[in-house]
Amino acid sequence: MRIIVTAAPSESRLRAVLGPTNTGKTHLAIERLCGHSSGAIGFPLRLLAREVYDRVRALKGDASVALITGEERIEPKDARYFLCTAEAMPRTGGDLAFVALDEAQLAADRERGHIFTDRLLHARGREETMLLGAGTLAPVIRALFPKVAIEERPRFSTLRHIGARKLSRLPPRSAVVAFSAEQVYQVAEMLKRFRGGAAVVMGALSPATRNRQVELFQSGEVDYIVATDAIGMGLNLDVAHIAFAGLSKFDGIRQRRLIPAEMAQIAGRAGRHHQDGTFGTLGGSPGGDALSFTDEEVYAIENHRFAPLTRLFWREAEPRLDSLATLLADLEARPDDPVLAPAPEAIDLTVLRRLGEEPDIAATLTGAGQVRRFWEVCQLPDFRQQGAEMHARFVARLWHDLRAGQIGSDFVAGRIAELDRTEGDIDTLQGRIAAIRSWAYICQRPDWVLARDEMAARARAAEARLSDALHQKLTERFVNRRTAVLMRALGKDPGLLRVTLGEDGRVLVEDHAIGHLEGFRFVVDPAAGSSDRRMLLAAAERHLPQLLAERARALVREELGELTLEAGEIRRDGRAVAKLEPGRSVTRPRLALAAELRAMGKAEQARLSEALGLWLEAELAPLAPLRALEEAAQDPQSGSEVRALLLTLAAGGGAIAREAAGLSHVPKDKRPLLRRLGVTIGALDVFAPALLKPAPRRLLAAIGADSRPLFEPMAPVIAGADRLPAGYRRAGGQAIRLDMAERLFRAAHEARAKGPRFRVDAALATSMGLSADSFTRLMRDAGFRSDGARALPAGAFGPPAPARWSWKPPRLDRPVEAADRQPPKGAFAALAGWNA
Repeated sequence: MRIIVTAAPSESRLRAVLGPTNTGKTHLAIERLCGHSSGAIGFPLRLLAREVYDRVRALKGDASVALITGEERIEPKDARYFLCTAEAMPRTGGDLAFVALDEAQLAADRERGHIFTDRLLHARGREETMLLGAGTLAPVIRALFPKVAIEERPRFSTLRHIGARKLSRLPPRSAVVAFSAEQVYQVAEMLKRFRGGAAVVMGALSPATRNRQVELFQSGEVDYIVATDAIGMGLNLDVAHIAFAGLSKFDGIRQRRLIPAEMAQIAGRAGRHHQDGTFGTLGGSPGGDALSFTDEEVYAIENHRFAPLTRLFWREAEPRLDSLATLLADLEARPDDPVLAPAPEAIDLTVLRRLGEEPDIAATLTGAGQVRRFWEVCQLPDFRQQGAEMHARFVARLWHDLRAGQIGSDFVAGRIAELDRTEGDIDTLQGRIAAIRSWAYICQRPDWVLARDEMAARARAAEARLSDALHQKLTERFVNRRTAVLMRALGKDPGLLRVTLGEDGRVLVEDHAIGHLEGFRFVVDPAAGSSDRRMLLAAAERHLPQLLAERARALVREELGELTLEAGEIRRDGRAVAKLEPGRSVTRPRLALAAELRAMGKAEQARLSEALGLWLEAELAPLAPLRALEEAAQDPQSGSEVRALLLTLAAGGGAIAREAAGLSHVPKDKRPLLRRLGVTIGALDVFAPALLKPAPRRLLAAIGADSRPLFEPMAPVIAGADRLPAGYRRAGGQAIRLDMAERLFRAAHEARAKGPRFRVDAALATSMGLSADSFTRLMRDAGFRSDGARALPAGAFGPPAPARWSWKPPRLDRPVEAADRQPPKGAFAALAGWNA
């Protein structure tokens, strides 16, 4: 049979938008659809059609938008926009203004390729037609439509291979892709043990179950999702990493390795929009074999370079129906276009051939009407996935009921009621949902069932109830909510978590009990299994400081009342309860109880000292950046030069002049360590910005560690003084906070990159409150010189011409002004003794 590819009508613009995943192709199609008076988009999955239907409905209103799939039909009377599966979309476009086909590269798929090829060849919009797909489709598109406009879109984000990761080491927001239900269950069980659980998405799930499982992941209730390769077909998730649990699959004929384009379709789900993504394999994956991508596959996936498609599968979409023999002959016909290849035998053709050989069925096919109806019945999808033999038996029973007319509503209602039972395990519920989907499809056909609308509604309601039950079973089996909460907690700032201590001493994280306190000792929940104990102890270690501080505060309030930190003492109502004495470091002082409290017994003194120590630890939390500097200064791995600098910086309360820092002795390869510790190496100063905030400065003064003047608001600019508060630098008659001064210096150096004579915008300094004179003197300290604003010629009006600036490296070895050089008195002065 000769195939003639007709050109699009002259008023229709055919456009192919091609590219890898995450290029915004579908989003563009939705925008174009909504920009026309009417239109349709064909999708590869019912789930994707439903997702886009909800988006378009929100834009255009319920009355204007229809959803049409094999199992579901929502078609308002005045609908103008149709979201369909490829099989259900209008074959020739239906006289709509806009038509689009998504994932058009599926025209090369063995099972459904002929459907996509037919829509690609014939579905056209009056004004615009859009074909969306992978870049591999370009050569065959050009061969079929020489004048087509092809637009290739780049991926919004990059995709990077990171090798194998064990399940216990998978990064959060990961999706694990498996290629069988058994492997999906196996991986999900292990994630429950290691990470608290995972959402599960498979093609066999109903849309409702799939959506609720996806919501588990999207909402952050679990950080992992396990899915089959259906995840690669347009399901948009906030996934940062894709881990392949396998690299081969059964394609209906044989077990084979995925081709690079299939790998990329799945891996491309990582990194949505402008967030970069990663992919790799699952180390120690179920099945035992080591998995790895070849270098060629990694290159192809990361750079989106794949072998182009050379042919598309085709089958006659409008066969003659005069007789069964004629029908079979047309369905087996070969195209004569070199770009098109005969489609492999799909299951509908297998069923047609097998049942057509049975004499009692062949005898019923007495005319074109019966042949057409029989062919429609054979096209019932195999939702149960039981293979051609079992599916053929079901179709034979269905044909027995349909050959003489319609199926009675009582019979259909009975079949639906038999399936509408929510007891059973996961596999049982999945089997019932698959069976219900078959009846939903049957009820959608226009002339198969009496009381069609009522029966379709019953089928949808049964599917919804079964989906709820399946979601509950999946969550019970694959999600340990307490473990999931703790795994999220271990990766977060403890201050952001809801950690509570019950009146009975129970420790609760997000309302899940993890143990209890006996005095100041944590005891793991005795009901926890052995696999949970280590994680519960880790969670407790993470949260114990705040819990113990809470208990200590309660004990201290009970025995001593409200306490304050003042002048190096813990005080109650202005009287000292304990004195802070030099300890291991500034942030770890020793406590000495006041003389009147030492009259208590030794046991009571120890209990009170422990409570006061925990109270103090909580109070000193804002000094955590300083403690990090102190600990790094004691670490031999830091190197002697860095340790010396950090000791000097800690002794200066987190800020020292650059000339006093000894930077010339610090190797450049050690400077990243300083940045990780939050240290800024500025033009004139070395400082920790986190210690320039009001809370740390107030604390350092309160514990007697810094005797310099305290300016609590730590405003960007203050009036000058003989002795400056900590964290400020002189600027003429004013003083500026070190981090603000550094901002001005960096802005000036950026302007300097434009040439030796450059302009410096003083607006930033003015917004900080710095006067023009103070700004000029500050900039001079950093080596910047201004030639002043040039006056206008006589008779000219307007602002003066901007000043030109130049820069010469400052002499950082010059003496520091005495008032700035003077070290702080108090605990910092004793730092060397504390460290001894």
